[in-house]
Order: sequence, then C-alpha cells, then structure tokens
Amino acid sequence: MADYGLKDRVALITGANNPEGIGATTAYAFAREGAKVVLVYKRVSRPFDQNKTDRNGADRYYALNAGNADIVENRLREMGADYMILESDISNEEAVKEIYQAAMNRYGRIDILVNNAATDDENGVDTIEKITRNVIDDTFAVNVRGSILMTREFVNHRGDYGRIINISTDAAQVFAGQITYGASKATLEALTRSVALEVAKYGITVNCVAPGPTQTGWIDDEFEKVVVPLIPMGELIQPEDIADAILFLASERARMLTGQVIKVSGGHAL
Repeated sequence: MADYGLKDRVALITGANNPEGIGATTAYAFAREGAKVVLVYKRVSRPFDQNKTDRNGADRYYALNAGNADIVENRLREMGADYMILESDISNEEAVKEIYQAAMNRYGRIDILVNNAATDDENGVDTIEKITRNVIDDTFAVNVRGSILMTREFVNHRGDYGRIINISTDAAQVFAGQITYGASKATLEALTRSVALEVAKYGITVNCVAPGPTQTGWIDDEFEKVVVPLIPMGELIQPEDIADAILFLASERARMLTGQVIKVSGGHAL
C-alpha cells in the first residue's frame, strides 16, 4: 500500500452523512491512512418512498441523505478511527466559524479541507425556462458561498501543511438540464484556480476533483443502462475512485500540484 504521509494529519470533510457517498468514503480512506477526520453534515429532507429504499434510485439516495451520520460513525468506530462529527450548515457564516473552533479545540490544527457538500434541485426546474430565484440562491449558498467560507477559515487557521480539495462534477462546463448546479460547480473550478494562486505563498495547494456518474445510491438500474454507454471505461465510477484521487491530492506526493481540475470520470464528459 502506498504511504501518503497522512498519519496524524487532520482532515475536515463536508457532506458526510450518506454512508455510501463520496464524503463518507473519503473519511474511511483517510482513517485507514491514520489521519484524524472531522466530518460535517446537514440532513437534507426530501420526500421518498420507504418501500423503495432497498434498491438504488432517488428514494434510496434521498433516504441516505435525510439521516444523521450514525452509520458513518459506527463504521469509523469499528475502524478505530480518531474522529469528530458535527451537524451544521456551511452556508451560514457563523456556523462555519463554529465548525473550525470546535475542530481546533479538539485537534489544534486542520491540515486538509475537502469541500464535498453540495445541493441541487430535485424538482426539474433547473432549466433556463423554469429556473426560480430560490433554486439559484439555495444552490449557490451551499455550493459556492459555503465552500468559500470553509476555505477562508481554513486559510485563516493554517498551519505548516495545507491541502484543499474541492469537489465539482465532470459536466460543470456544459450541464444542460441542471444549469444552476452546473454553474455553481464551474464557479468552484474557477475558485480553485484563483485561490490556488493566492495561497501558494503559504505552501497550501488547492485542487479540484470532478467526478463522473458515481454510484452513491442514486443511479437506478434503468439509468445505469443509459449512462454506462456514455462512459468510455464502460462502468460507473465508485466513491472509492474519487476517494483515491482525493487521498493523492492531500498527500505529500502532490506538493507541487495545484490549481488543477482532475476529472475522475472514466472518460465521461471530457
């Protein structure tokens, strides 16, 4: 196994209550490397049919994101991980400050930030003909403002090691049908480059991982049949694929890699 030099590093990861999601999977990966993990999540309540949560699809995905982080915590405890979990709202400036204060009080440092938390519209109105102000505001509040606030506090609490990894989407530059979500992620990619230039003087790197269609519980069998032919590698991306890329970017081995957007998409949306 590769040694990423992450033992005893402190990684702060947002959007981590879905036990099958990118955030939780990344937390497990860091824990296996001996890192301490601070997980932040917010329960997202959307209607779902309990009878359909035993199989992948929207109902299962909404159920996974509506709960607390108990399943994730149990897994981390079984691993013997050193962790703390906070329920909070990163779109709220005061809440972000409280997140950092709690993490600093516990561990005294934060070495790595993974801006994974995101929201989108589930009502099919994220098109130019149907878009509403609320969808625009709610999406950018989390995906952009929240990520900026988390990044600002990371830089202001910087120590002698700094890695910021933002999570975009491989279709950010052209996302018809989800224009606000896509635009928010394209904004995050632009911020990745800009902030990378600003904080390089502190030895902090800033990079972005842009996942392709990733099975976090939301891709049902029918959609899988549609989307897999669009992925040149011929299979869905798994959360572990994203976590592996994040581990590398967070490691000592990536010290001169900054301002990059790396698509982990199996060739989808190049």
